[in-house]
Amino acid sequence: MSLLPIVNDGAPLKAKDRVFDRKGQMPEEYYKDQLFELEAKGELIIHRIADEQAPVEIDNKFGRKKKIAIDNTWHHKSCGQCGHIPGYSTSIFWLIRQLGLTYHDPKEQTSCTAWNYYASSTSNPAAQAAVALRNFAQAYEDGYYPIIHCGTSYGHYKEVREELIHHPELRDQTRRVMDRLGKPMVFPEEIVHYSEWVHVMRHQIHERQKLDLSDVTVTVHPACHYHKLVAEDAIYDRELYDGQRTAVVSALVKALGANLADYSTFHDCCGFGFRHILVSRDFSRSFATLRKIEKMKEEANPDVTLTHDTGCVTTLDKSQFAAQAHGRNVGIPVMSDAQFAALAMGAHPYKVCQLHWHGVDMRPLLEKMGIDHVAAWEEFQEVAGKIEAGEMDFMSWEDC
Repeated sequence: MSLLPIVNDGAPLKAKDRVFDRKGQMPEEYYKDQLFELEAKGELIIHRIADEQAPVEIDNKFGRKKKIAIDNTWHHKSCGQCGHIPGYSTSIFWLIRQLGLTYHDPKEQTSCTAWNYYASSTSNPAAQAAVALRNFAQAYEDGYYPIIHCGTSYGHYKEVREELIHHPELRDQTRRVMDRLGKPMVFPEEIVHYSEWVHVMRHQIHERQKLDLSDVTVTVHPACHYHKLVAEDAIYDRELYDGQRTAVVSALVKALGANLADYSTFHDCCGFGFRHILVSRDFSRSFATLRKIEKMKEEANPDVTLTHDTGCVTTLDKSQFAAQAHGRNVGIPVMSDAQFAALAMGAHPYKVCQLHWHGVDMRPLLEKMGIDHVAAWEEFQEVAGKIEAGEMDFMSWEDC
């Protein structure tokens, strides 16, 4: 199966010029057409991206237009981010607030439970679909458009969409669950990942940039669940890698003026996978360090690696301690695109981006970015001391 667009006379590729199936034609099925057909039959409600979301259209992998909701967004958080990388989520919210946009951080959201599906096989399709639709129904009822923080959730919900479209018996099973919950059958017009929002907003982020990143070298790891799983959703740009790689994250690096460095294992998994992170963690750590981090180190020697998924940040960052103990050539700081963008706009490295939760020493990177990490740590410790002394209940946005 070809994954490359036709190379023509150098003109920008149009949808009809892209080749992806065995017959050399764009796939005939299009999820939006199929979803709207189901809505017309009364099987579900499509949550449209309305004008109040200030949508922006960009090209997906097949050259079709994908709408990205910008304002009035409902944030489907990541259990892994909230538990292991809290600065990931807070950086996303900080960016939205700094750009003067409106969002909703729901208390009614549940985990997508995709780890059950991918890692342990302890769930079933109807249960998984019902979890997705319950969250989407909540966003619909709250009046905000859902943005997915986690690549795992994003990939899983794309698969749920495929299953619901093609299997009427699954729609019937899911509808019975939703009826018992008192929720409508709702599916969003587009499944939007937060990194697509960052990608679309990269020029506005650059306009508010406070740091000079011209001496910072960056490598990018694209999340498998973003650009490999149900690949038609992923965003591509002919001006970046000639349209051969997903544009998200890499385009942000370019927009912020940092040096985007290439390496030979760009398309490899970070090592996280699913089942093997639970049952064969040594394999995951070895793959992350030998196939990804060491290759980056040898071929590009970056100051930082950026990615856009919970599992990728966790695996690439946390795996390095074991390799370091064995004298391997590692030691690259890892963070999300949202954290990097927030730092560029002047976010506090510890109060907002919470880089002290990461496993690799970030201080050399912060110094190269022009951030006084000593003063920043003292400021963070002062707030933490007040909380410990009972003078404050928590750190608010005003304290950041």
